[in-house]
Amino acid sequence: MPDPSSDQLSEELNTAKQVQPENVGALSRDQLTPEAAAAPQGHDVPGHDHADEENHAGHDHDPGELDLDDDGHDHGPAEPNPYLVPGISFALLLAGIALDYYKVGFFSGYVRLAWYGLAFVLVGWKVVKAAVLSIPSGNIFNEFLLMSIATIGAFAIGEYPEGVAVMLFYTVGELFQDAAVNRAKRSIKALLEIQATEVTVVRNGQSMVLDPKAVQVGDVMEVKPGEKVALDGTLNTTAANFNTAALTGESAPQTKQPGEAVLAGMINLESLIQVTVTAAFQDTKLSKILAMVQDAVGRKAKTQQFITKFAKIYTPIVVGLAVLLIVVPYFVVSDYVFRDWLYRALVFLVISCPCALVISIPLGYFGGIGAASKAGILFKGSNFLDVLREIDTVVMDKTGTLTQGVFAVQQVQPAAGTTPEQLLRLVGALETKSTHPIAKAVVAHVGAAAAGVSVDNVEEIAGHGLRGKVDGRDVLAGNTKLLVKFTVAYPPEVDQVVDSIVVAAVDGQYAGYLTVADAPKEDAARAVQELKADGISKVVMLSGDKDSIVQRVAKELGITEAHGGLLPEDKARYVQQYLTEGRKLAFVGDGVNDAPVVALADVGIAMGGLGSDATIETADVVIQTDHPSKIATARRIARATHNVVWQNIWLAFIVKGIVLALGAGGVATMWEAVFADVGVALLAILNAVRIQRMDFTSKAASAKT
Repeated sequence: MPDPSSDQLSEELNTAKQVQPENVGALSRDQLTPEAAAAPQGHDVPGHDHADEENHAGHDHDPGELDLDDDGHDHGPAEPNPYLVPGISFALLLAGIALDYYKVGFFSGYVRLAWYGLAFVLVGWKVVKAAVLSIPSGNIFNEFLLMSIATIGAFAIGEYPEGVAVMLFYTVGELFQDAAVNRAKRSIKALLEIQATEVTVVRNGQSMVLDPKAVQVGDVMEVKPGEKVALDGTLNTTAANFNTAALTGESAPQTKQPGEAVLAGMINLESLIQVTVTAAFQDTKLSKILAMVQDAVGRKAKTQQFITKFAKIYTPIVVGLAVLLIVVPYFVVSDYVFRDWLYRALVFLVISCPCALVISIPLGYFGGIGAASKAGILFKGSNFLDVLREIDTVVMDKTGTLTQGVFAVQQVQPAAGTTPEQLLRLVGALETKSTHPIAKAVVAHVGAAAAGVSVDNVEEIAGHGLRGKVDGRDVLAGNTKLLVKFTVAYPPEVDQVVDSIVVAAVDGQYAGYLTVADAPKEDAARAVQELKADGISKVVMLSGDKDSIVQRVAKELGITEAHGGLLPEDKARYVQQYLTEGRKLAFVGDGVNDAPVVALADVGIAMGGLGSDATIETADVVIQTDHPSKIATARRIARATHNVVWQNIWLAFIVKGIVLALGAGGVATMWEAVFADVGVALLAILNAVRIQRMDFTSKAASAKT
């Protein structure tokens, strides 16, 4: 345990409060773009209980945000061998007990006191010092004070071995807690450490190694086999294979074709490649993901907040009860012996330390966040683990969420007087100004035919389409609602087309349409099936696509309620209606127009691969793999975390309650008190770290929890 007054400890405590960017290469919020920095990480709506910023008294073992100043301590051993000093103390204790047992002549009086005193000082002086240093800050009733009073009191009444044993086992318990916290941090630190620290850039034909922060958009990076991609960009060279496990949790390599996006954190598997940088260091998807992870460990679930507040009230109460345990019997017990009742009070104090609660509960949530990150699921706070477990309704967008979001033009149907080439050229040029998956499909189909066409005054009309000047002509491209909005007549048979459709008008006249088809994701039907099997009573699909397409996809996936042809405000209206009915709701989306609905839901879930930055930053949970089946996986992780946390709460309360009663009655000794404090804490910690070893890949696996 480090010295609470040392400069080293101050530095360690700052590190413990939050995973620091300078230590692991992550970004702090102020290093993000102004938009990203200002974007809310979660949102204050019913069902969202964000981090309690209160600087609580007592001892908070939250591994993600250890709220410690000079009155706390870090769970990262500073000594090269942290077990050496406790080992010496333990040897002295055993030797002293043996000398007492055999009644060795010299081992009495001051010699005996000095012997046990040395064993005590080795493990206890930092705890006593921490108790003293915590007093000026007003944080008096903490575990340091409880342990100090109890062990010094034991020495005062001559119970030297028990005083040493309590402090020794407390210190050993802290070392085990250190190991548990460090284990829980590894999975998240592994994510935080995937940013490359240097990058090879080709400028003016010369290769140079730079810090990724010094690389500019448009620079060309060289990435050797086995190297991490440092920044987002597009592949210049031939097709290449990448390990994306750090970003998505998927072990299968991904093949990227020339011109396709390559993201920071991917690992080049084979030949030397070149990548043109498209995003500065602070704007990469990885940087924003890391900022989300750092924010996540600082957000507390309701259970954590309850325990923090409970400890602030509980600790002074047990100190008061210990005092009463000494004083009250004086007036009611005929054969009152001060030493006996003082001993009972000291046992009472040792038992009362809330270590098992304040370490194992946040450790459990931290383990849940870590397990989710390994599965490619990012929770922006432990509070969302609790809320996700409670939901009974899942509302999902269609395109990019349940479907692949990879469209292809199937049919080109120009109006009379317009050739297919003319229609494609005008519509393709206008759609280059949109990032919608359907627009991308049109642009890909048109190809070079739209190159060099002038496009001006483009306006995107949410839920309708695009309007702009193409080669000086007024062009509309979108759904039929767009033509209705601008009073452009079109043939009635257009409304009968089932597939996704891009209808066009030129200079106020109907010019024809294109049909575009999308396919459901491979795991979409399984995702719906697993959610229903997992207790979700209502699965709904809301989409801006044509209702006929939406109903067809819903039937294919097994969704019984679906609504199409919706504007963003229509989606919000449906979600608000479900919330008004008292449902606990999660919304899953990926597009910019989904961001308001994601913010409205109890839990907003974003698809992190295809999803827009606005939706990802607004969401509470981000699925990096874009697999909708991970929603059920996230629920299993949330439920397992909840079960483990409450198992620890009941374990601590039941055992401590029993031993407190026995201690007050004079039955329990210091040895039972040590078990009730350190022993229960260790059992709770071992239970909490189980989350890291659980298999959440199937519903059957979750039954093991």
